Amino acid sequence: MSVVAELILVRHGQSLANVAFPAANAAGLMEAEVSGRDAEVPLTPLGEEQAAAVGRWLAAAPAPPEVVITSPYLRARETWRIAAATSGLRLPEPTTDDRLVDRLMGDLELMTAAAVAAQFPEEAARREAAGEYRYAPPGGEAFADVEVRLGSFLADLNHDQAGKRVVVVAHDAVVLMMRAVIESLTWDQVVKMERAAGTVRNASISRFVEQDGRLVLDHYNSVDHL
Repeated sequence: MSVVAELILVRHGQSLANVAFPAANAAGLMEAEVSGRDAEVPLTPLGEEQAAAVGRWLAAAPAPPEVVITSPYLRARETWRIAAATSGLRLPEPTTDDRLVDRLMGDLELMTAAAVAAQFPEEAARREAAGEYRYAPPGGEAFADVEVRLGSFLADLNHDQAGKRVVVVAHDAVVLMMRAVIESLTWDQVVKMERAAGTVRNASISRFVEQDGRLVLDHYNSVDHL
């Protein structure tokens, strides 16, 4: 089976939601200081600095990417725009793919923990009964659903871009479940791996390389460039 020569997964830089929701949840607030749609949440100034650091990492890499695909969400597109501009390299124009969006939370999108508990009191029991892998919020998707769409994305990527160096800029759930797809991990293995490596960090870089016709992990969730 043909695969890409290199696959670099980049999580977007710190977003406003990455700051606002932990603060709001810690304070038990019904609302966080974020408005609009999840797809439109911007980077923070720190997130912009992190994106620039990704660009400097690209400039020092042995070879530039030949293909760049991002999530259509603003924070991912802006991360690549800043990284590309900072790199000083002539890089391919990015495309977007809807299969790279963050995990869809449906009716719970951009809601604090206190708001979910007040407005959807049955969700805690539903989540407990289904388990983290199978639980889907109302109108949203489970990690199992994310895995399916990323499996489709990866199959198309390997078919269409075989032998090329590819950068994907997306979200923590995408990086996590892309590793599950590539390495055929069970959910228990995903949980164990995340406990060992930590959650996927903002502007982290994970790299897979082709070996004997398959993708093999080179490094994961690295922030040495920040």
